[in-house]
Amino acid sequence: MVQRRFDGLLGAMSRHRDYAGNLSGAVDCFCKVTRSYRPGLFHCYSVPDLPRTNNDLEHEFGSQRYHERRTTGRKTASPAVVLRGEARLIAAVATRQCPPSGADLGRADRGQWQQLRHRLDQRRQTRTLRARFRRNPDAYLAELEEMACQQALPT
Repeated sequence: MVQRRFDGLLGAMSRHRDYAGNLSGAVDCFCKVTRSYRPGLFHCYSVPDLPRTNNDLEHEFGSQRYHERRTTGRKTASPAVVLRGEARLIAAVATRQCPPSGADLGRADRGQWQQLRHRLDQRRQTRTLRARFRRNPDAYLAELEEMACQQALPT
């Protein structure tokens, strides 16, 4: 039914585009773009129990952003979101859904946790190196050149 009504609206728009005056080009563009997106537009209606909108997901990200700003006092996202966002967002969403118990924390997969820590530390290290380069590029490049020219590897 939604698909039929939408098709009717597009048909009426294209039939009456001349009445739009200066906006007739916009109507043509809208109809063209809509035709290209048409195959996937109503997918949510053919799959049972698939949410019709992503409002819940947007709400989760928005509330996370709000709490992040409130706790740090920043108006924009903190650099920690870039470095630790993967872990923070998942932890925040999961905690709001169902607060973990001691038994839940004990069942955590130690290997996965170590891999996550390793990835996050790599991100932090590359960010630190970029900051060192921006602060004093000449000294940073001289240090790299010195390391490259060494005869033996440091022990």
